[in-house]
Amino acid sequence: MMTFLFWLLLLLSVFSYFIYPLVLTLLVKFRSLPSHYRQEFTEDELPNVTVIVTAYNEEKRIKEKIENTLSLRYPNDKLTLLVASDCSTDATDEIVNSYAERGVKLVRAQERLGKENAQLHAIQTVEEGIIVFSDVATRIEEEGILKLVQYFSDPQVGAISSEDRFVSKDGTVAGEGAYVRYEMWLRKQESLLAGLVGLSGSFFAARVEVCADWDIHSPSDFNTALNCAKSDYKAVTAPDVLGFYTDLADPSKEYARKIRTVIRGMTALERHPEILNPFKFGAFSFQVISHKLLRWTVPWTLLALFVVTPFCMGHGESIYTLAYIAQVVFYGVALFAHWSPTLRENSIAKIIYFFVQVNVALLDAGIQFISGKRMTVWQPSAR
Repeated sequence: MMTFLFWLLLLLSVFSYFIYPLVLTLLVKFRSLPSHYRQEFTEDELPNVTVIVTAYNEEKRIKEKIENTLSLRYPNDKLTLLVASDCSTDATDEIVNSYAERGVKLVRAQERLGKENAQLHAIQTVEEGIIVFSDVATRIEEEGILKLVQYFSDPQVGAISSEDRFVSKDGTVAGEGAYVRYEMWLRKQESLLAGLVGLSGSFFAARVEVCADWDIHSPSDFNTALNCAKSDYKAVTAPDVLGFYTDLADPSKEYARKIRTVIRGMTALERHPEILNPFKFGAFSFQVISHKLLRWTVPWTLLALFVVTPFCMGHGESIYTLAYIAQVVFYGVALFAHWSPTLRENSIAKIIYFFVQVNVALLDAGIQFISGKRMTVWQPSAR
């Protein structure tokens, strides 16, 4: 019984990170997928674009964000900037209104119910075209919107996700680590199969009709992916569309941000369990279960595996002893790396440390979620 449990827990622990990508690759390669059509818009064909920037007490950064958006290369008569204020109590709204003569519009939520509620108020003022959602802290390249809308020339595409780039305090763009390259590759495979299960929440776009059904208690990136699946659209990644944002002013806040993000994702699945039904959503359900649900269970299965392994060591097979030693060494490296910045410079130790750190956050988020913690109102992280 214990040996069976060992192998089951091992399978569940590695499935999301290793087996799922392999299965995904095989499905993309061998499944008969509908052909994609993409032909770039001419300038006359470019759709109307509404950029919605959600803000809460952003008086220090909102001007820079507005200037960045107004400097984007796109026909002026086809680009509208809406700032959705989540009941800001500082000078954010006054600063936005000072740009009224340049076409910037303020949409203020009636009460502070969270980012998605403020976005909904802005969405309800848009009648047609493409909606681009962007955070105040995200800087968009001059041709970012122009590149992004070209993907919508494919009638199968309902939403587009940018790719994130971190900017260090000295202004240099951080290089792509192994984990980032892994996640971007995974996004590309999901785009080719059934579409993304989550977009970059700081910079993404969707057709207006995709945003019609908007759940203010679920993260907007999940709302968009779910609505695409419901409407027979795909949400895809755009590797050439980048969103730049700076590291957190206080790095210790990164852990809290991860907790908040995971709890919001768990809340979304709790509110929309139908997305887990493969008979209704097919491959998209498989992707959600594998990429989201099973990944959230990894810290629990790893913990159980560590407890179960010693009970298997008396069965006379050295593989269980080796497995236990490997786990002790693995977590030992992560522990030493936590206290030794020098060790974290080692590429292997860095990956191990990051993996353990992420799963500790997932475990913490899971415990808080089970305890009843939910999040709707957000506080932007200082950068």
